[in-house]
Amino acid sequence: MSTDERLIGKFETYLKTEKQVSPNTLVSYLCDVKQFCRYIGRQETASLTKVKNENVADYLQWLKKSGKSVATLSRSAAALKCFYGFLRAIGEITVNPAERVSLDKQMRKLPQILTSNEVELFLEQPDCGDVKGIRDKAMLELLYATGIRVSELIALNAVDINLSAGIIRCRSRDKERFIPMYSVAIKAISDYMDDIRPNMLADQNEVALFVNMNGNRMSRQGFWKIVKAYQQKAGIKKEITPHTLRHSFAAHLLENGADLHSIQEMLGHADISSTQVYAKIVKKQLKDVYNKAHPRA
Repeated sequence: MSTDERLIGKFETYLKTEKQVSPNTLVSYLCDVKQFCRYIGRQETASLTKVKNENVADYLQWLKKSGKSVATLSRSAAALKCFYGFLRAIGEITVNPAERVSLDKQMRKLPQILTSNEVELFLEQPDCGDVKGIRDKAMLELLYATGIRVSELIALNAVDINLSAGIIRCRSRDKERFIPMYSVAIKAISDYMDDIRPNMLADQNEVALFVNMNGNRMSRQGFWKIVKAYQQKAGIKKEITPHTLRHSFAAHLLENGADLHSIQEMLGHADISSTQVYAKIVKKQLKDVYNKAHPRA
């Protein structure tokens, strides 16, 4: 086993045991670091511990020229910062070469959010006159009401919903948090759980809150198709993904006076810096409104 392979193996153990990252983050970070390792292997550096700041910057530019998305670039940068922060902590290097690397303005795009009117239009699309529509309405209302991740949504069990208290229990990365819901979401979930879910189950012992038309737990891919279908039905031109509703949830709360730390807790962010991006979105929107409305702008 090479030195680089040994260090990546240690990093994997660190992510699993100390950081306790989600399975998706674990796979993504390891793929990012291994790809960077292959990239470095083709350069003069040829070793992960010999990397300098400019090597990381050149790598991100290479990814950009290869047509990688902004999300991929951001995640790759985060993965390398985490990896080299770990190597520095265990004494393999003295300086984190990814610490000061930042994406340029073209690469650093803010998350897209829906306006309040677009959210209303989108949530009106399910036909609550049929079984599928009632289920879909409950899923979409819950997602916007709580801002949870799609992986967390489909992982919910029926026992995680407390309708009388108006809260859900969400588990992620061996942690749990409790998030309140607004009354429309509570009503939509109640209608689904009382009248629809019992008749959809393939097995009455199924614990999943949301099931597909075959009566089994809803999949990430299945829910993604539901979101895309309602985007098309609503005629909304913006690209809508399950994460768009999460971003919109956070930005709208901030617009209406919620504090960042409360939003951080509801979103389940480990670091407040991940939540601060929504403050930038709100500031940008205010600036856009000012520039359009002020007579001397």
